[in-house]
Amino acid sequence: MQYVLYNELSNNGNAKEKIDELKSTIKGESEFVNVIGLDPQEFISKLTPDDLIILCGGDGTINRFANYTDKLAVPCDILLYPSGNGNDFYRDLKENYGANEMPSIKKFIENLPRVTVNGRDYRFLNGVGFGVDGVCCEMADDMKAAGKKKIDYTALSIKIVLFKYRCPKASITVDGETIEYKKAWIASAMNGRYYGGGMKAAPEQDRLGGELTCVVFHNLGRIRTLMGFPKIFKGEHVNNKKLVTVRTGREITVKFDRPTALQIDGETVRGVTEYTARR
Repeated sequence: MQYVLYNELSNNGNAKEKIDELKSTIKGESEFVNVIGLDPQEFISKLTPDDLIILCGGDGTINRFANYTDKLAVPCDILLYPSGNGNDFYRDLKENYGANEMPSIKKFIENLPRVTVNGRDYRFLNGVGFGVDGVCCEMADDMKAAGKKKIDYTALSIKIVLFKYRCPKASITVDGETIEYKKAWIASAMNGRYYGGGMKAAPEQDRLGGELTCVVFHNLGRIRTLMGFPKIFKGEHVNNKKLVTVRTGREITVKFDRPTALQIDGETVRGVTEYTARR
């Protein structure tokens, strides 16, 4: 049996269109299951090695499935039909691992890193962002709640850098080595190369490797930070050593001196002062 798992809220609420596209693409008998409200233990318990799971959605749907099935052994293969807004996970797989239009993703989500925030653990696919990107997701959530359908995340990020964001001081520890920053614009822990809908934050990161990449935008003023920020879409920001510091390790702890929004694969956690990500 093929089980198509989807999130009815994905793709800005336009999931039905993608499901209809998928129905015209796949062959054989399929059962369509909404991941919202899914009982993961009950669902996994009825699977056999001959079954097939197709995840229809974007990064949020994959993240939800990965956390739902944490510590549960999925006996069958898992394919992805990428149909989200950002599709950073699929972008990474296509560019760096030769993924086709509906790739098998089981090996990529079996041993995901974890982030601890406010005493809770989460598995994450792409990255954890603290600072401007977290505030961007926070503001986007508020705009969606107010009824806005289309949100330009790049324009929103620029607005935040220019007018909204007050840089906190940051203490960042990677594998026991701590560095202090007077101004922290972004402090991310990356498992993949992309996040934020095409930002190539960690161009050398290998999601099948044993380490995470810590990317920090720091210490420069608003205008110079804004001038350097667009280079993140091509991964060229890492060449600006005055603005960006890149470190790798198995455990990353970031502490801010004031509460700031944080995003985990695009999902917002508000009012955070610290997180720890680990492989």
